[in-house]
Amino acid sequence: MGRGRAKAKQTKVARELKYFSPDTDLSALERELHSQSDQDERPRPSDWEDEDDYGQWASGER
Repeated sequence: MGRGRAKAKQTKVARELKYFSPDTDLSALERELHSQSDQDERPRPSDWEDEDDYGQWASGER
């Protein structure tokens, strides 16, 4: 058997994936997004260093 059967199988699988819509847990998605936004708002130590560097640069201390 040649390529025809393999291509038909790939086409079938691709079509199933394209039209497959699993149930989405929206509450879990909301929790995940909120936890990421909370982490983004916290200052990181690297941010503090950048501010100090900027202050030195702006005052001409470098």
